Amino acid sequence: MPEPHTPKIHDDPPAARRPAFPGTDLRSGFLVFLIALPLCLGIALASGFPPIAGILTAIIGGMLVSLLGSARLTIKGPAAGLIVIALGSVQELGQGDLAAGYRRTLAVGVVAAGVQIILALCRTATAGVAMSPSVVHGMLAAIGIIIIAKQAHVVMGVKPRGERPFELLAEIPRSLAHANPRILLLGVLSLLILFGLPLVRARWARAVPAPLVVLAVSVPVGLWFDLHSPHDYRFLSTTYHLGPDYLVRLPGTLLDAVAFPDFSMVLTATSLKYVVMFALIGTVESTLTVLAVDSMDPRKRHSDLNRDLLALGGGNLVSALLGGLPMISEIVRSKANVDAGATSRWSNFFHGALLLLAVTLVPGVLQTIPMAVLAAMLVYTGTRLASPREFVHAGRVGLDQLALFLTTLLVTLATDLLIGVAAGLAVKSVLHWLRGVPVPVFFRPRAEVTRAGPVLHVRIPGAAVFTALLPLRRAVNSAGDTGAGITEVVIDVKDAAMVDHTFLAGIDAMSREWPTATLTFRGLDRFQPVSSHPQATRRRRRA
Repeated sequence: MPEPHTPKIHDDPPAARRPAFPGTDLRSGFLVFLIALPLCLGIALASGFPPIAGILTAIIGGMLVSLLGSARLTIKGPAAGLIVIALGSVQELGQGDLAAGYRRTLAVGVVAAGVQIILALCRTATAGVAMSPSVVHGMLAAIGIIIIAKQAHVVMGVKPRGERPFELLAEIPRSLAHANPRILLLGVLSLLILFGLPLVRARWARAVPAPLVVLAVSVPVGLWFDLHSPHDYRFLSTTYHLGPDYLVRLPGTLLDAVAFPDFSMVLTATSLKYVVMFALIGTVESTLTVLAVDSMDPRKRHSDLNRDLLALGGGNLVSALLGGLPMISEIVRSKANVDAGATSRWSNFFHGALLLLAVTLVPGVLQTIPMAVLAAMLVYTGTRLASPREFVHAGRVGLDQLALFLTTLLVTLATDLLIGVAAGLAVKSVLHWLRGVPVPVFFRPRAEVTRAGPVLHVRIPGAAVFTALLPLRRAVNSAGDTGAGITEVVIDVKDAAMVDHTFLAGIDAMSREWPTATLTFRGLDRFQPVSSHPQATRRRRRA
């Protein structure tokens, strides 16, 4: 483990808790609005929802959820991480009728939002902390590959024949050979800007969001190609078609976009499967994002995870009732928000308000955006989720983590997200069992806490594995609430059968929330790490 550190939390003074309208939040909200506008349209299209549903979701996530008490610096809205779930729900529940599948998916969203609200009221939002990082990263990498497999064909202006991820990936060469040249040009230009702009070291390149530059270049080119009018053109002796089908289409007003759920299939096995995926995976992703964004906060404030989940569940409920997508705390926009100097949740509010103004005042401008450009943005997002760095990182932590990562990734690609995550967790449990962890420990984890003045001692009997994180967190928080002045937290693992990567990573993240406390381990030297990574899984040394 790294050297003990002393995370300090500076709570807001009473005056800071009152609503304010700092100029930096308006500026950061405007920057996030520029990033969110095209992404929300693209995510909705990729999810099988009307494109305006993405904007509607972000408006609710910004203006409503921020007022309900969401985490200070996170941006709520539709996210690429839920595209696969949403599209799968629309296709399976629609049974060939995508419009019916859309409305039935809204009903699934209503129930999933209710589950999130119940989880928040039961104060179980922290359950996401116990999720294996390697399983989460494998899930996100699989989502990234699926997004690339689906959206690459849109970039080329070709409709693929296949439906499964492996089929779509195998079909990319064929689509490239039959690509519509002008649509492909729009997509390639967009990708060059998205991948190339971050490499430019000039200050202006870092100040201007890449999606804005993409729109500034691609929209005029689309107008030059006259995409609004159906027509044919010839290129290298081949005739191709262009027309409004390659552009984003929006309803006349935002009210026209409102759609209501169809609850006729909400109690079927398929609907309940997607309720579980929306509620649990959305909660885990959102919780991990809140923790990550809190670690970026210059003021080192920490968020109430249960309150944030309650606000998120309320926003998802309203969104699903009105025709919107499921939302989470989105990491890319949240990081951009922090980097732009946001100080409070008003930046999230302003980003939603600006989206409302844009779709109300200039809907015609939004309908000049080519769909190939939105697809290119999603392909770029997919490459970031499935970056080769994720594979390398998993391998550096240990071969066991690489096995979890690849199992989750491959099973998800071959089946679906829920089975992929379950397979990753199953492999993790089997590996732990083979390393000597008793089966009862998985179901009855314990954390024994005693306090000696300013020192809090936490003993982990059985095994210091992922299931022990939740009782440990509850015990530490309970002890911290009963008295102030804790200056050191000692985690005693000398009697544990093993210490896993999820436990070490979770403790490190958890320690950053403790008020003025130093984290130390006792008995960790009795274990042999499986790699040189400081948070690698550790097995007992042989005598």
